[in-house]
Amino acid sequence: MSDRTPATAANPDTARASLEALRTEIAKAVVGQDSAVTGLVVALLCRGHVLLEGVPGVAKTLLVRSLAASLELDTKRVQFTPDLMPSDVTGSLIYDARTAEFSFQAGPVFTNLLLADEINRTPPKTQSSLLEAMEERQVTVDGTPRPLPEPFLVAATQNPVEYEGTYPLPEAQLDRFLLKLTVPLPSRADEINVLARHAEGFNPRDLQAAGVRPVAGAADLEAARAAVAKTAVSAEITGYVVDICRATRESPSLSLGVSPRGATALLSTARAWAWLTGRDYAIPDDVKALALPTLRHRIQLRPEAEMEGVTADSVITSVLAHVPVPR
Repeated sequence: MSDRTPATAANPDTARASLEALRTEIAKAVVGQDSAVTGLVVALLCRGHVLLEGVPGVAKTLLVRSLAASLELDTKRVQFTPDLMPSDVTGSLIYDARTAEFSFQAGPVFTNLLLADEINRTPPKTQSSLLEAMEERQVTVDGTPRPLPEPFLVAATQNPVEYEGTYPLPEAQLDRFLLKLTVPLPSRADEINVLARHAEGFNPRDLQAAGVRPVAGAADLEAARAAVAKTAVSAEITGYVVDICRATRESPSLSLGVSPRGATALLSTARAWAWLTGRDYAIPDDVKALALPTLRHRIQLRPEAEMEGVTADSVITSVLAHVPVPR
């Protein structure tokens, strides 16, 4: 346990420093994934969920485990497989022969940080068991709603290159994720650093031995969220967000543009980024900084555009280049 006390988080500046310290702690285990770390912190501030996508072996799971180890929060991990049942995630009623009554046995979703590993390897029925939890922050079993702990964040991982035996997430569930973060292959220098750490005895399964310690907790998040809610957003910034999202709906490369829910998400993430960078007001650069991770999974390419090599990121980048920036 850390030496910090919840009282230290009453000050928003202290909360910001604690959340920024997450970068240092996670860097003790994960090399060169600063943008993904930033995205996870933004999601925590916005009460959102994160989808991490990357090829095998780029430390997606280690990244989430390191985040959990850096937070004074309860965490659980579920390995999604084809035979996983919804009750394996949400929990179920168990008959107690001694009392002749049914009692609820909570599933792993009853935690603060849920790592849903390889979420696209389980059938839609089990994937959908997370929908209510992610959106309503509760689980209904036998007609009884059961609230989830607060804070609650789902960090799901998926592999973008292996599709055999997988079940792509439907648009309705993708839209429940606040951010889709890509975890790229490391640079040559970072990869050398990774190998050097392993040569020195680094064990990714033992984060405590790597020196990863809790540096922030629920009180920090509460203070930070309150400060983010006070971050000023001008009418010009609101209009800029709307113009970006409307431009995606008119793109000839897309069959599905960003919905109003996506516009709301972009506004939220831009405010959180503004606060993290030390400002109490949002600027256009905040919107630009979070546009790709917030919107890339909320649009759908036309088949002909996809065949021509167009990507979601390239469409959003083009939109950002053409939508007038408020001054």
